Amino acid sequence: MKIAVIHGPNLRLLGKREPEVYGSDTLDDVNNVLATLADEMAAEIEVFQSNHEGELLDYIEEAATRVDGFLINPGSYTHTSIALRDALTGVDRPFVECHLSNISSRERFRRHSYLAPVASGVVYGFGVHSYVLGLRGLLAQLES
Repeated sequence: MKIAVIHGPNLRLLGKREPEVYGSDTLDDVNNVLATLADEMAAEIEVFQSNHEGELLDYIEEAATRVDGFLINPGSYTHTSIALRDALTGVDRPFVECHLSNISSRERFRRHSYLAPVASGVVYGFGVHSYVLGLRGLLAQLES
């Protein structure tokens, strides 16, 4: 199985940006943890990050031709992008939404997700482990 891991805006700043909220792990740390887990689970990942909504949309459309599902941390697009939701539902691949922080305990505007109602699952609040749990869940769903 092949999974596309998508990191949305500002995630290249992990390890520097608000470590009290997002932790001290870098984006490379996250990707390395996921690559190790994918190897252990006989899966493959490819990773993409962009701060630009259109690039994320183009990537989803293009990657859907070669992946079985998506693990996405949409960052702030979680709360604003109907276009991202439409792209993910339009390619007919399962996806899991994940977030490092507990978005339900943060500012009111962060509590709404356009993606969650159409996602296979949502994991948040566990730091890097949110990605790990999301990948495990997505692979389990695809295997069943």
